[in-house]
Amino acid sequence: MNSEDTNKIEKSKVELTTEEAKKLNSKEGLLSILSREPYNIDKALRYVNYLEKLEELQVELIRLQTWAINENERIIVLFEGRDAAGKGGAIRRITERINPRHMRIVALPKPTEEQETQWYFQRYVEQFPKAGELVLFDRSWYNRAVVEPVNGFCTENEYKIFMKQVNGFEKMIMQSGIRLVKIYMSISKKEQLKRFEDIKKDPLKQWKMTAVDERAQDLWDDYTIYKKKMFKKTNTEQSPWKIIKANRKTEARIACIEHILESIPYDKTTQI
Repeated sequence: MNSEDTNKIEKSKVELTTEEAKKLNSKEGLLSILSREPYNIDKALRYVNYLEKLEELQVELIRLQTWAINENERIIVLFEGRDAAGKGGAIRRITERINPRHMRIVALPKPTEEQETQWYFQRYVEQFPKAGELVLFDRSWYNRAVVEPVNGFCTENEYKIFMKQVNGFEKMIMQSGIRLVKIYMSISKKEQLKRFEDIKKDPLKQWKMTAVDERAQDLWDDYTIYKKKMFKKTNTEQSPWKIIKANRKTEARIACIEHILESIPYDKTTQI
C-alpha cells in the first residue's frame, strides 16, 4: 500500500478497535479495502465480518449435511423471488463447501412438449432427493404461481388448478418424510433495475438476462399481485414461506443459511 493510499484511508477518520484493525490487516481485509474506490473502511470491515460469519455458518451446513447422510434424511430447499433477487448467489454460498456427491442444484429449463402433456408437478417430483441428499431448487413449481401467469405461459385454468393442488402436493411431500424449506428473496424495484444494468455491462453475466427479465420492470405490479396471491394461499402453518430482504446481498445470504439451519432439526453434536 503506497503513501497516497494510506492518506486516503486516514482521511476517513475511522476509529478501529484492536480486533477490527487485526481483521483489516488480513488478506481478506486488505483486498476488501483496495478493491473499491473511494476507499471505505466501514464497508471493508462489514465485508470481512461477513466472510467470517459465512465460514462459521458453512461449517454448520457441513454438520447438517453429515447428519442428513447418516440419518438418510431427504431435504428440499426451494428459492423463489423476483428476477435478479440473488437466488443463484445465495445457493452458491450454501453449496460451495458441502459434499457435492450428496447435493444437487435444480434449475429446470422450459418444459418439453412431452412434459407439457404431463401432470404439472411431475418433472419436479423426478428431481426429488434420495436418502441422505439435499436438493436446492433455483425456482420451482411456484413458477406457475407467479412467472407463468404474469407472462402468459399458462392458461387461467391451469393457474387455478395449480393453486388448488399445491398445498395438498406439499402436504404429501412432507408426509413422505421429505423436509421442505421455502425461501422467497425480496428486492425493491429500484434495486432490481440497478442489478439489471450491472448485468448488461458485465460480459461474464450478460447470459443471465432473458426475455422474461427484460419485461420484469414493466410487469412489476403484475408480479406483485400474483406474489401476494401466492403468499395468501401457500404460506401455511405446515409449509411456511421465509421472506428474506435481499437488497443487500451479503446480509441475504447469511439470512438464507441461518433459516435453513433453524428449519432442519439436525443434531448439532454431529462429528464432521
